[in-house]
Amino acid sequence: MSQVILVAIYARVSTEEQAEHGYSIDAQLDNLRTYCKMHQKVIYSEYVDRGISGKSTDGRLELQRLLRDAKNKEFDEVLVWKINRISRRTIDLLKIVEDLNRCGITFRSFSENFETETPMGRFALQMLGAVGELERNTIVDNVKMGMKERARSGQWNGGIVLGYRSSQSSFDRKRNNSKLEIVPEEASIIRDIFELYAAGKGLKAIANHLNHKGFKTKRGNAFSTSAIKEIITNPVYIGKIRFNRFENWNERRRKGKNSDPIIVDGNHEPIISQGLWDKVQLLQQKKSSVSPRQFDGNYTLTGLIRCPKCGASMVSSRTINRNKNGERIVRRYYSCGNFRSKGSNVCNANSIRADEAEQYVYHRIKEVVNNPKILKDIVLTINKQKKSSVLPLKNELQQIEKKISQFEAKRKKYFDLYEEDAIDREMLVKRLDELKEESNALYSRKSEIEWDLGDDNSQPIDYGFVKTILERLDKVLKEASSQKIKALLHLIVKCIGVKDRQIERIELNFNESTQQHFLDLAPSDYDSGGANAFPKQKHSQVRFSIIL
Repeated sequence: MSQVILVAIYARVSTEEQAEHGYSIDAQLDNLRTYCKMHQKVIYSEYVDRGISGKSTDGRLELQRLLRDAKNKEFDEVLVWKINRISRRTIDLLKIVEDLNRCGITFRSFSENFETETPMGRFALQMLGAVGELERNTIVDNVKMGMKERARSGQWNGGIVLGYRSSQSSFDRKRNNSKLEIVPEEASIIRDIFELYAAGKGLKAIANHLNHKGFKTKRGNAFSTSAIKEIITNPVYIGKIRFNRFENWNERRRKGKNSDPIIVDGNHEPIISQGLWDKVQLLQQKKSSVSPRQFDGNYTLTGLIRCPKCGASMVSSRTINRNKNGERIVRRYYSCGNFRSKGSNVCNANSIRADEAEQYVYHRIKEVVNNPKILKDIVLTINKQKKSSVLPLKNELQQIEKKISQFEAKRKKYFDLYEEDAIDREMLVKRLDELKEESNALYSRKSEIEWDLGDDNSQPIDYGFVKTILERLDKVLKEASSQKIKALLHLIVKCIGVKDRQIERIELNFNESTQQHFLDLAPSDYDSGGANAFPKQKHSQVRFSIIL
């Protein structure tokens, strides 16, 4: 009797692929199901990422769930429609296939029709992966080249900017061109910003002024200092087009700033005069050349403490006074980040003494480590919460699966109504689009729940495990430098709550990354960057939070 082969089917489609090429999740699944039936293979499970790009593995919960199940050897084979469904980056593709091979799991592609068990099969995988990445990179380069050419000719490449709206005529839409039109009520805000800055107002003062008047950014948010700075340095307001200011934004963010962006005359009307622009740029350059204030001491809890009023991260601040002898006294505080950048209309300072906050956090962790009863009570509470949280998730999953099973009946109903002339084609398309949007949201939530349920989330936490991590943290707080303490606290502290200018709660967050850092951190690693922060011993891979 031949051995039964369990197959994990993986399918993916991005929003762009669905719209431009007509790729379909259902078509992929139908082909792969038929293949399994023909070859007498049993489908273990189907893992489907909907509307997600293949340029990286981030955010693809179903792929992560597949890899987790592969480590547990739940199936024998992974089957995809095309190899680029797994990844469009060769390095990610090869790593995933190598991880599967280590688990004794075969990787197969339906369209390319090759296996990875043989040297020739692995060679074909590498070649096809490289070709797929080349194809994607070529498309990306062609798109960038086209956008640069449009920018050089003074055309707008899209995006939203306060003061203008992007519009397209039917002719422009065919050529994928858009134009900027002035929005009068937004343009008046832009003029106010430039005039206030030219009159000597600072970034925070301008943001505070606009927020008190109830004005909002293009995205409907309160104005911040960074938003004001972005506006006063944007040449679009004097009729210019600026493009390619940052390169490789997805990977490098603001570190990829281009020293030579495209800045040319645009095809739109300016909002401010050249004279006002020149004055503002001169003032801005002078202010930016002033040496930044040097803060004494290190703020190890920056970004971890939450404002009790608005929930924003609290940031470093200080006051400088002099005593009777004329000596300079510096007091450190943590203050609301929204207040610091957006002003008093958004929130208040809600400051808390930095020294007192830091000492309280360190002392509380030490107290829990040195008092087994407190720690045992905390672990007991965690386990009760974990056990009670599983049932609601399972119930929600059942309801989602029930709704998903009803979608096909609804689709058939709409087609029947169309055939009976009860609805026209436009209405049919609208209803199907609404149905698809609803189903995609349910599938996304289903993936999240299945990930949580399969992530050992219901397993009880071991007291010794938690004690070991907190003992390591306590040792780090005693011996490490301030920079190292800050880095490790940001790994393990989820948030710190404040009430009446006092710390009310400390929530620690444990996941696989923090476990690796704290369980395997040698004393010599405290100030060396943790070079050995990788597992040397097996330990439970769980995610949980505890409140101190």
